[in-house]
Amino acid sequence: MLKVTQLECRRGDRRLFTDLNFSLSAGTLLHVRGRNGSGKTTLLRTLCGLFTPEHGELLWRGESIRQLGDDYRREVLYFGHLNGIKGDLTGIENLSIAATLAGNTISQSSVWAALARIGLTGFEDLPTRMLSQGQKKRVALARLMLSTAPLWILDEPFTALDVDAVALLQTLISDHIAAGGLAILTTHQAVPLTSGQVAHLDLGD
Repeated sequence: MLKVTQLECRRGDRRLFTDLNFSLSAGTLLHVRGRNGSGKTTLLRTLCGLFTPEHGELLWRGESIRQLGDDYRREVLYFGHLNGIKGDLTGIENLSIAATLAGNTISQSSVWAALARIGLTGFEDLPTRMLSQGQKKRVALARLMLSTAPLWILDEPFTALDVDAVALLQTLISDHIAAGGLAILTTHQAVPLTSGQVAHLDLGD
């Protein structure tokens, strides 16, 4: 589904990586590893189409993501260091708007159910600026339950989550992969999900 050939990325005058090649098929989890500054976040942003590489090609289902444009972006769910939620909006409103922007039609009952499953019962209709950092992270992660995107790109998704939320997130990712989805993630936390039979990509070696 995703093929990367001869990828090179730079930050200013610094080359992060060069001649990076890999391909991933449906039902695969890729764990990107490397020390701080090795280019993990840059790689993930490049795979999302948010960062332009110095050189190389990224193909999705055999077509260049540059040519696919918005058609590709609708196939991707990106979870970065920022939660991507609006503080003046409630969890319900944030998730509803995110689904609309992604082109998904979802019911309000589905949104409420997602927030309940992520552990936010009783906080659904509060402005998210009133929530703790961990609760804000949960609102953002609830998007995974509502997304129909086949490709999930997750940058440090386990940060600021308690034990129960970490376990639930691992389940969501595992279920996505089992259903034929594709996930690429970075994490500094040791979790069972990344110690099993997953693909690994090491940057900075």
